[in-house]
Parts: sequence; structure tokens; C-alpha cells
Amino acid sequence: MKIKYTLPIVFFMALVIIEKENNIISRVSDKLKQTPQTSQQPSSLSNVLLKHSSFRLSISKRNVTLMKPRVEDYSEHRGALRRGRKHILLLTTTRTGSSFVGEFFNQQGENMFYLFEPLWHVEKMLTLDTGGTNATAAAKAYRDVLQKLLLCDFSLLETFIDPLPVDHITPALFRRESSSSLCEKSVCSPVVKGVFERYHCKTRRCGPLNLTTASESCLKKEHIAIKSVRVRQLETLRPLAEDTRLDVKFIQLVRDPRAILASRMVAFAAKYKNWKEWAMGGNVPIDDDEVRKLKGNCDNIKMSAEFGLRQPFWLRRRYMLVRYEDIARFPMKKATEMYKFTGIPFTPQVKSWILKNTQASKETSGVYSTQKNSSEQVEKWRFKLPFKIAQVVQRVCGPTMKLFGYKFVSSEEMLTDKSISLIEDKVFSFL
Repeated sequence: MKIKYTLPIVFFMALVIIEKENNIISRVSDKLKQTPQTSQQPSSLSNVLLKHSSFRLSISKRNVTLMKPRVEDYSEHRGALRRGRKHILLLTTTRTGSSFVGEFFNQQGENMFYLFEPLWHVEKMLTLDTGGTNATAAAKAYRDVLQKLLLCDFSLLETFIDPLPVDHITPALFRRESSSSLCEKSVCSPVVKGVFERYHCKTRRCGPLNLTTASESCLKKEHIAIKSVRVRQLETLRPLAEDTRLDVKFIQLVRDPRAILASRMVAFAAKYKNWKEWAMGGNVPIDDDEVRKLKGNCDNIKMSAEFGLRQPFWLRRRYMLVRYEDIARFPMKKATEMYKFTGIPFTPQVKSWILKNTQASKETSGVYSTQKNSSEQVEKWRFKLPFKIAQVVQRVCGPTMKLFGYKFVSSEEMLTDKSISLIEDKVFSFL
């Protein structure tokens, strides 16, 4: 009898306890909903994208449907892999000659789909959304956008383009004209009167870019290459190498940090006005933040290169380190090596472009030009960068310079003496 009445009582008490716990959880949940959010900078990709999504409420207001990749696209990629499709990522930092080197792939011909700095949109939007770029969250966003683009899927990139594309059509894609693939006849839509496209095609008159058409064109190409100066650490791209739909080759382009700074001081003269005054004996000190950024950039480049050169299992036969100075001095030789590494045919069209564009006149060798007298470009910075600033670079970027084989200068005379090479003969194994 005791057991007969005890079991119902225990069961009833359990129900009471569960109900109380549910009430407590409910009250806590309601309290959290009422708690105002802090203004901390997002620390994860999900937080950044949540804020980014809030910023892009215009998507729903304008009744825009984002691109949805066709299911069969992915099977098409696996078929393309069997036919030998390669995916190339040219990774570097600003002012390294990457626009020039990127043309080695852009000029490959009708078999190549080339994109110039698509992550520009991602960086711009994340900075606008958060007031600054959170490195960890940005790295994840960059990785995911690159992965989609290598699969010819523009849907994720589309959400970062501002203004938001309407029916997948945009006049605002950054440096569209730097991609031959996006200016081909098959991708060239009719000109729309009254629509201004800043980065319009130069080879033919085209209307705003239809991203659906671009995606379809990409799927028909044998190979895909993307240039980016925004990926800080190679290690963050591991999921791309492990994606069975892709066959990715990573090429990291580096340059003497002194040459990079000299180029930046020309391209962004106003930003480095204090540096120049300080080097000339002025009383205005160098901005410590800029020195820290310089060191941070050098450290990131060094860490990424060291990781690549260690060749972890997922990077074996997938990573190549190349110095801009070697490309500038021996363009045909280095281009041959790069094409051999990627497994892509080195076409006569590329060879012709290299011959034509490595012997350009001074009139055509502008700050942002891809036409260079390449052998002269290697030494040019030595006569523009003040010795005092070269010393600063050597102090904060010394380990990076040693890794890549760049010699230190101990005097202004040594800096400007062209008979003294500042480039060590160095071979970086990649096979």
C-alpha cells in the first residue's frame, strides 16, 4: 500500500519541480531580452554578420532576392576538377606589385576567370558596420567569400556590395575593368542611360555587371584566379584546401618592406607628410601608430610565410613563395615557374604580354600601372626613401627581411650605391 501511494506522490512532486524550473528559465530569458546590448566590438563572425545583416535591412525593403547557387553547380565543379580545373589565390599586401603579377593570370586567355580584389567590398562593409575591422571576424568573412567565389558563387559577395545590387545587377563592383573575364562579350550587358559605373570596362562599352551572368561565365572557364591583399594569415584558409570541390594553389607574393613603404609614401603622400619632414630634420615626430602598423604588417607577412614554408600536410604542393624582386628581374623565368606550380598552360598570350609590359617607358609606368620597366623598378625605391626611414623599417621589420633575403644598409651611401645588391640569392622550395 505504501508503494501504491508513494509512486503517484513522487511523480506529482517531479512535475512541480519541473514546472518551477521552466518558470525560472522563462523569467531569466525575458530578463535577457530586456537587457540592453553593450557597445563592445563584435568578437566573432556571427556577431559581425548579425550587425552586417541589420545594416542591410534594405534587402527586404527593396524586395531583393539574393542569388541562390544551383545544386548542380557543385557537381559541375567536381566534374571540372576531373578535367583539370585549378583555383589560384595570389595573396600579398598593398604596394607589392601584385596588380602587375596578377596580370600574369588575367592575360592567360579565355580559359581563365580572374577577379581583382573582390574582398575590398567585404573590408569596406565590415569597417562601416563595426567602426573598425575585427581581425578574427574579418578573416572568417574573407575565407567564406573566397570559398564561394572559387565555386563561381557570387551570392555572399553580393551582400557586401554597396549599394546593394538590384536583381543581381551592380554598377559598383570594385575595379571591374581590371578583370578581363568581367568585360568579355558574354558578360557585357547593354549600356543603361544615366547609370554611372566608376570602374567601367575599357575594352568595350558595357552596362552594369550582372552577377548571375558573371557566375555562369565563371562556371564555363577551365581555371579561376583571385588576387587579394587582405588575407593576413594563410592558416585561416585551410578549409579551402580541404574542400573536395576545389584544387587550390596559394601563391604568396612578398617584397622588401623598405620598397613597400617607399611606394606607399608616393601613393599616399599626405598620410606620410610627417615622415618626410622628420627625415629632413623636422621637429614633427613619426606617428607611433604608423610604426606599430608597419611592424604588425611585417610580422603578419613573416608568420604567414613561415607557416607556408613549413608545408603542413594540407599545404603540401599547394604553396609557393615568390619575391617581387625576382619577378621584376627575371619575369619570364618566374612566370614559367608559377605556371608550372599551378599546373596551368603558360600560353603565348601571357608570354607576349610579359615581353611587352616589362619594358615599358617612363611615361606609362605610373603609380597604379601594370606596365613596368621591371628591372628598373627593383632599384627605384633606393633613391626615394630617406636613409633615416630605411633604418626605422630595418629596426621593426628586421626578422621579416632576413627571412626573405633582403640585406640591411648601414649608411646612405650604401643605400644609393647600385653596385651593391640588397637582394640575396635565395631559393624557396615549393615542389
